[in-house]
Amino acid sequence: MPYKVFVDGQEGTTGLKIRERLANRADLDVLVIDSDKRRDTETRRQLLNAADIAFLCLPDEAARESVALVTNTRTRIIDASTAHRTHPDWVYGIPELSVEHRKNIRNSKRVSVPGCHASGFNLALYPLVQAGIVPQDYPIACYSVTGYSGGGKKLIEQYETVDVQAEALNCPRPYALGLNHKHLPEMQAVNGLTHHPLFTPILGNFYQGMIVSTPLAGRLLNKKRSAEEVHEYLASYYKAQKFVKVMPFAAETNLDNGFFSATACNGTNRLELFVFGQKDQILLSARLDNLGKGSSGAAVQVMNVMLGVDEALGLTS
Repeated sequence: MPYKVFVDGQEGTTGLKIRERLANRADLDVLVIDSDKRRDTETRRQLLNAADIAFLCLPDEAARESVALVTNTRTRIIDASTAHRTHPDWVYGIPELSVEHRKNIRNSKRVSVPGCHASGFNLALYPLVQAGIVPQDYPIACYSVTGYSGGGKKLIEQYETVDVQAEALNCPRPYALGLNHKHLPEMQAVNGLTHHPLFTPILGNFYQGMIVSTPLAGRLLNKKRSAEEVHEYLASYYKAQKFVKVMPFAAETNLDNGFFSATACNGTNRLELFVFGQKDQILLSARLDNLGKGSSGAAVQVMNVMLGVDEALGLTS
């Protein structure tokens, strides 16, 4: 019998992408809410409680309200909002981080999908902090270049109107300059950092794709390592993972005439990790599709783990 799946927030960017990834799954029965009923509490309550798996693709407060509507002990919830990413009763949804992370996802009824920037940051840094290579009190700075689709329908509309050629939209646009981006709590908590990273996201005039970069100084690490040694450690750590690929060190094939493209993973659930640099100057860079491994693809992967089916089912690596 197919598993029943409901996407609460089916018409948002993430909800639409999740439904695309589920469309050809014979093992699933996707429950659909009529557009004119999507804000109707009672209809949503019925669908949430009828589902084996419920995806929440909603603003934070609405996601909390949806969780409260689930009154049975059977429905398993995958929340794509920020609401529960550091909540002690919820499991953080990156199975590649460790054997324990994947086990906890498999056994949990409440899993929070990571933020897109946080996914790139955490997958690059977590192994190094856990190994004691990067100190927990390291003064970490991180910057991320991302496509505009992660900003939702209003931002997409802004970029795709007839005024899109306006000079203000054609240049890179740093934002969250109050240094309080909503992904910071999970970036700190997952890695066990003493302080928030100094994080600067930068919006580009392209639809999807992103690069999350974290520079490190080898001389400040607990265990002094060169860029090549850091690369070797990450390559060994992730060697068995299908969706996290550590790319060759210092290979010209990583670049396009010396430039680094943010869009090469678009349409996939793949995250590529790069280590650039020389001697003790190290740059960790994660490339991913912000709508794939950064949101909807990650959510579907989490569902596959929870259901005990092939983790890659319905996903492109």
